Amino acid sequence: MVKPFSRPLFHNFRDAAHWLKKPLVWVGLAVLLGFSIVWFSPSARTQEPIHISLLTSALDAAQGQNLVKAFEAENPDIKIDVVEGPNASNLIEDLYTSSFLLGDSPYDLVMMDIVWLPKFAAAGWLMDLTDRLTPEDIADLMPGDLAGGRYQDRLYRLPIRSDGGMIYYRQDLLEQAGIQPPTTFDQLITAAKQLQESKAVPWGYVWQGRQYEGLPAMFVEVLAGFGGFWVDPKTQEVGIDRPEAVRALQFLKGTIDQRIAPPGVTTFQEEETRRLFQNGQVAFLRNWPYVYPLASADDSPVKGKFAVMPMVHAEGFQSGACLGGWGIGIAKSTPHPEAAWRVAQFYASAAAQKMAALENGYLPTRRSVYADLEVLAKYPYFASMQQVVERAVLRPPIAQYAQASDILQRYLSAALTERMSLEAALQAAAQETRSLLKT
Repeated sequence: MVKPFSRPLFHNFRDAAHWLKKPLVWVGLAVLLGFSIVWFSPSARTQEPIHISLLTSALDAAQGQNLVKAFEAENPDIKIDVVEGPNASNLIEDLYTSSFLLGDSPYDLVMMDIVWLPKFAAAGWLMDLTDRLTPEDIADLMPGDLAGGRYQDRLYRLPIRSDGGMIYYRQDLLEQAGIQPPTTFDQLITAAKQLQESKAVPWGYVWQGRQYEGLPAMFVEVLAGFGGFWVDPKTQEVGIDRPEAVRALQFLKGTIDQRIAPPGVTTFQEEETRRLFQNGQVAFLRNWPYVYPLASADDSPVKGKFAVMPMVHAEGFQSGACLGGWGIGIAKSTPHPEAAWRVAQFYASAAAQKMAALENGYLPTRRSVYADLEVLAKYPYFASMQQVVERAVLRPPIAQYAQASDILQRYLSAALTERMSLEAALQAAAQETRSLLKT
């Protein structure tokens, strides 16, 4: 029996040369060679998906798992790698900043708070997205949220989640006392005093007075309500030593002096004020939209007893809510800009925002989601929330925002805790801010 391949294919060199002269032989060899290259190339055998990474808080990572699954199901050529960071937003900002300063950031996308945008854009870390939005997107996105993604008239951040400061109030107590919901600062003080004197509640009004980012966020609402401003980003003019700013700070200090707010309000952040209101100890609360579902929970003492309204203002002026919220930008250093854009588009889409609203109660940045019947059926209060966000005001979109905020925090805290007079504190804050902007 003859073993396979035991016989030589060619008897001599002349036979081999004659065989190779045949055209079909060369075609066959070419096909065989091409097949071998394809077969032994891993990238050709299996198209590996492009990995797009982003850093976010552990809470957002957990709550956003279904969004990732939904995107990857529709886009099998892209995989989103979510890196879980700490829940404190300032620590997330520090991690992003450090990665960019090192010059080799591992993140393709940047999930950012609205106040980070000016610094990140001014540093040149973000891709310009101005020409990528369609007219339909621009019409659907809330103007304030869209403005929060711009720096020097260029767009660097797509808004995916909105936020705005507002007033929560005990609707049941006001109705029992025959009091209309206040619209001005004076009316708020009067209503709060009346409810305190009737022993309906121990405290009339609480707000965030601790020295942290929540303090200037709250203060710009009161400042806007008196017709004032912090920093004009176009002219770099500083307005926190003007009479409007003094009146705004006098209002806040007055709530402490008149014991409408508890003395400890200067140490309160959002959660301390929420718990007081939710436990039935406060008539009026300044806070963010996240309070609504918590205060409406089955175990909440004020479930069904409260309502929300826009921030109050001085007579003759308009309400101003501090605009908060999150958005997504594309790192300029990403090797996959088009894939990153597809992910960013998805997160900012109406479909993704509807999913985030239904699952987590997040406020959308698109008008179409506020009008969605399924969303409104689950969250009827979204109609009121939209009015608040529509009237929101931005914290100054300046590159030195973090330093300007730190200045204002320190001097507001000094005035509220009586370490400085109101006028002296605001003048010092304005002077330091002007020096900062000159540099």
